[in-house]
Amino acid sequence: MMIDSQEYDLNGMRYKIRSAIAGDARKLSKLRLQIDGETEHLDRERGEAYIDPLGFELLIQSDTERLRNLFLVVEVNDELVAYSRCEGNDLKRYSHKVEFGVCVRKDYWGFGIGKNLLQRSIEWADRSNILKMTLSVLETNHKAVELYKRYSFVVEGILRNDRVLAYGNYYNTIVMGRLNDKSI
Repeated sequence: MMIDSQEYDLNGMRYKIRSAIAGDARKLSKLRLQIDGETEHLDRERGEAYIDPLGFELLIQSDTERLRNLFLVVEVNDELVAYSRCEGNDLKRYSHKVEFGVCVRKDYWGFGIGKNLLQRSIEWADRSNILKMTLSVLETNHKAVELYKRYSFVVEGILRNDRVLAYGNYYNTIVMGRLNDKSI
């Protein structure tokens, strides 16, 4: 699915949120590799589950064609600095929901990029009559958990010792969900 682009200006930085296009594939491959190495909040370590430009082209094409998928990017001065995806499921029993994920380059934290990607995704989901959005977040990512709660996500469960991070320490994953009350 595609959405209209929108520009933002926060703390003196101007950026645009728009749907991903095939021409973004090379930049997305590099961006994902960089972001994976900047934080332990994500599922992957740097280089794991690498997606090359062709892989991103196919993902973008698939997400564009599917009504229950949305792939957004954030552009600052022609450079991609963040992206998010909502991924639906083709199985009928799960067709009412999508899973949300977001990645923002560390030097662009604090500019409302993650919040605005989430907000645009929620607006799209609500307009598309998607009943539920789900996500998972590392228990130590307190800012993200608070952001999701402000947007009506609730904790639906805790996956104990779900991730092993630096030095062999285990951490819980919080599973959160948000219902679109208008679709009920």
